[in-house]
Amino acid sequence: MTTAIIVGGGMAGVACASELADHDVNVTLIDRNNYTQFQPLLYQVASSQLPAEDVARPLATAFAGQDRVAVVTAEITGIDAATRTVTTPDGPVTADYLVIAAGSQANFFGVPGAAEHAFPLYTVQDARRLRRHLRDRLRVLCDPAGDGAPYTVVICGGGPTGVETAGALAELFGALKEQGTLHGEATVRLVDHGHALLKPFTDKTHEYALAKLTEKGVQVTFGVAVSAVGADTATLSDGTTVATDTVIWAGGISGPAIAATTGIALGHGGRIDVAADLTVPGLTGVYAVGDVANIPDTENGADGHPLPQLGSVALQAGKWAGKNIVAEVRGDGVTPFHYHDKGIMAMIGRNAAVSEIGKHRHHLEGPLAFVAWLGLHAVLLSGIHSQVDAFLNWADDYFHHDRAADLELADKVGRIAWADDEADVPNL
Repeated sequence: MTTAIIVGGGMAGVACASELADHDVNVTLIDRNNYTQFQPLLYQVASSQLPAEDVARPLATAFAGQDRVAVVTAEITGIDAATRTVTTPDGPVTADYLVIAAGSQANFFGVPGAAEHAFPLYTVQDARRLRRHLRDRLRVLCDPAGDGAPYTVVICGGGPTGVETAGALAELFGALKEQGTLHGEATVRLVDHGHALLKPFTDKTHEYALAKLTEKGVQVTFGVAVSAVGADTATLSDGTTVATDTVIWAGGISGPAIAATTGIALGHGGRIDVAADLTVPGLTGVYAVGDVANIPDTENGADGHPLPQLGSVALQAGKWAGKNIVAEVRGDGVTPFHYHDKGIMAMIGRNAAVSEIGKHRHHLEGPLAFVAWLGLHAVLLSGIHSQVDAFLNWADDYFHHDRAADLELADKVGRIAWADDEADVPNL
């Protein structure tokens, strides 16, 4: 029986495991966490719009009834790609195929103090840590006996994570002000070294996103970056110092540290360069998919930039790698990965979102894009419980404008539905 090891239980790893198991390949999926996460909604966990349980589904539940997938929760201590061996504290495991789908980590670009003091937003734990921090800061600002000192959140990066987080926090602060519970000034400042928000989108979207964030009270500054982060200050590249203990880092990602242990020479961004068929050149039976890989954009020729680190790319690449492995097992030829570009979306706030559909980027904005964003992201969530609960939470948010503000001051954001289903609760 053919065997495969998959390193990483994110979108790419889960998609690959599902494809292989459906074609009689025995899979060992190894991840440090017992759950798979849906990264695009982490900012909603941080801003109390969704509970963490909705974006983190236990891997055992995801593969319930699939006997060919063995989920191992362990810290990987080493990967020998040449022998397709993965080592954990329980010892080495070797298989016929190795799929590296280890995700990414925040890229601080060597900015002093960023790793120690900034808040990245790339894991469920990141989101929960930021939520607790915001809760504690806002409790002080909502205390009538407090000193009323102003509070500024600095967001580094104007991509989707930065824009969506800025919009959510601006609405949160606005709701607290409307309630009359916020006794100090709370503002959001977004800085980006470029000259447009949501750079991969079209100019029309750049203008719309800037207008909507400005309307919500977000201070957007272009042409500067965060050059240093302290415990209670952020220094910008123009020499400005901002008094803050909340710097949210949305400034980019790089390959995870585990990629450096594989024996593979790493490419741009500390990621693994792969061939068009998602194999690692020079190695037999080794694939890399998702954010850990630089995947060629075959639609734009050999000189095109790699595909972006998007959830849709990870999902499709993971499934394609599984299909290629099955083809190899059957003695058929592998095929180059062709990404089906369905478009890109971003949420800016209540009734304000943008969608650019297909590779020709047909533009949609406002309430229609808002509804489309909600529908697509609910469908992409793993498991019916998370999908239904997300819809219920979003509906409650929409019709009760103060809900997220009230929850932000609470100790925990709970599920509306399925709260007693232990099998669907991740070990966070």
